Amino acid sequence: MANEHAPTARTREKPSGDEEATADLKLGEFQTVPALTLSEARVLINAVIDNRRSLRKVEGTDQMWRRDYLEVFARFKQKENIEAVDRMLSAKPEFELFERSQLGSLCCETAEEAKTLIPSLTNKITDQDLQELLDDITKLRQFVE
Repeated sequence: MANEHAPTARTREKPSGDEEATADLKLGEFQTVPALTLSEARVLINAVIDNRRSLRKVEGTDQMWRRDYLEVFARFKQKENIEAVDRMLSAKPEFELFERSQLGSLCCETAEEAKTLIPSLTNKITDQDLQELLDDITKLRQFVE
């Protein structure tokens, strides 16, 4: 069966495949790239959609699907809380940018859960210090029934 897709404008390098988020965080070229939490991504996508609406551009279903997804899974809805979480996580220089975004998105309840889901945290912070950070982050969440 022949390729029925139009050729792309440029060739794309094949991923090296050596990126992994395990106990030894290896993100390759993405190691120092800022990563957004789902809440930060929600703010960004909503701003793009609002801007396009003001310019009377048609919204793509892609953007609407992303907006709906982020509306459900973003843990923080108010900008002040998103900024507060970012400040808390940024105050931990031992964390990689990826780890900060994961902590801000996953909102783990316990240090054990956080270290299970983000194994690279294991030797970076004590369980007690991590639990205090998680408790502070949880205080900013607004639970809606």
